[in-house]
Amino acid sequence: MNHVLRGLAVNTALPSELVDRLIAVADDDVAASLADRPDLSRAQAVELASRVPESALPLACKGRLTSADIDPSAQPLAALGLLEESSGNPEWARLFAADPLVEHREKLAGCPGLPPDVVETLTGDPDIRVVAELALWATADVAAGLAGHPHAEVRRAVALNEATPSAVLAALLSGEGLPPARWCLVCDGETKPCVDDPDCRQPSCGLPTGAFCDGAHESTVHLIRQAALGNPATPVDAVVGFAAHPSVSLRWALAARPDLPTEVYRLLAEDPVPGIRGDLAENPGIDESLIRKLADDRGHDVRRRLAHHPDIPLDVLAGLAATRKIGATLLPRIATARPDEIEALAQSPAPAVRMLAALRRDLPAGIRDALADDPDAKVVKCVAPHPGFDEARLRGMVARHGTQVIAGVVANPDATAELLRDLARHQPTPARALREIARHPCATAPALLACLTDGRARRVAAGHPALPPSAIRELLTDPDWLVVEAAAANPSLPREAMSALVTSRGFVLDGSPA
Repeated sequence: MNHVLRGLAVNTALPSELVDRLIAVADDDVAASLADRPDLSRAQAVELASRVPESALPLACKGRLTSADIDPSAQPLAALGLLEESSGNPEWARLFAADPLVEHREKLAGCPGLPPDVVETLTGDPDIRVVAELALWATADVAAGLAGHPHAEVRRAVALNEATPSAVLAALLSGEGLPPARWCLVCDGETKPCVDDPDCRQPSCGLPTGAFCDGAHESTVHLIRQAALGNPATPVDAVVGFAAHPSVSLRWALAARPDLPTEVYRLLAEDPVPGIRGDLAENPGIDESLIRKLADDRGHDVRRRLAHHPDIPLDVLAGLAATRKIGATLLPRIATARPDEIEALAQSPAPAVRMLAALRRDLPAGIRDALADDPDAKVVKCVAPHPGFDEARLRGMVARHGTQVIAGVVANPDATAELLRDLARHQPTPARALREIARHPCATAPALLACLTDGRARRVAAGHPALPPSAIRELLTDPDWLVVEAAAANPSLPREAMSALVTSRGFVLDGSPA
């Protein structure tokens, strides 16, 4: 892979004539990068697709190629991509419905708005993968018709399809009103009973571990139920009975549904599996009493996930923040808190609670400044990136708390070039701070050069337009390929250097390979 050319391919300053020259030497990787260029002309897109056929698909999906530019016989994936975007020639659908490659028919089956005759052809396709793909994306009437398909895998796809009528989903869940399935992926071509070997190493075997069929397609029927339970279109009265089912996976499928009765949620809150209770903790359908109950749950990750509930009472959230490591993340409940609630949080005696408020980025000036003067470094670190601080206050944060807050300070959008330069030279400078400086739009050459000492920060700084051209050239030979690509993509790379790199096909100016 030529990382210099890959970087050049996305360089926003690359002149159009050099884009043409790059197209002429592009391999698959470079072509994929060129296809992402927003300034690629239609003529360039056509030429790129002609030279590297694999690029036709992303170009078509991005609207750079139209149906008039595509030959479905020579560029089938691009044609199918346009059909998937509902912008292809409808006649192509009929062509692909008879394609000998099952992968093409399967891709076609997932396209919307297919002509009725094509849908009918695909429902009778000899490869079950095609029919299952059709069932997964089909309209309500087609999905309903496929619910009784003799192959259980098709029924599973119908159960996953949210367009499937609710009555049909209920029937798939109970098995009532539908003819028994005759085949499944487990028993296809096998003598029953058959079990998938947990140690199976066949690359072509796509069966889940423990897949089993004794003639009733047990494991696939289980997957059908699991899919229907998780489908929001499945009626509530059809799913509530599974809250006490012996299968963990079936109970788990219910835990995130926001439409269940309170008594079902209470039953799930007593489930012995912490993961089920964890999903329940984030479920917007549970009420306050259950939230308070889960706040005392000692199961793994339950309380941390409860903190992300959008309607958690603030007193419960404050208690969780004081006892659990929630992380420096703006929680949904904090994002929607009223001004008086934010003020109360900011005045809490617990630093972990004040941190919750400090993560908002629309604080009133008085609250913002009070948090900036907080005696706890963790609070100051959280509020430091808040816009509106002047340079003096940002420097004051560092003077009081040192390296603990530098990463937050340099992430502030109002940090000046002088402040970034000084903090890049601070001893010691946390690696995270260098990475923040490297991506700051106000960073200048002195600060960016200091960032090159850290491996991860160098990857970011290499693409910063304020980096001196001499440094950009030097980074084209860096042992880290991510740095090389970022340097080649830097819009401040001199035009003559770009031209030389394209001409030498990615060899740097001294003749060494990039």
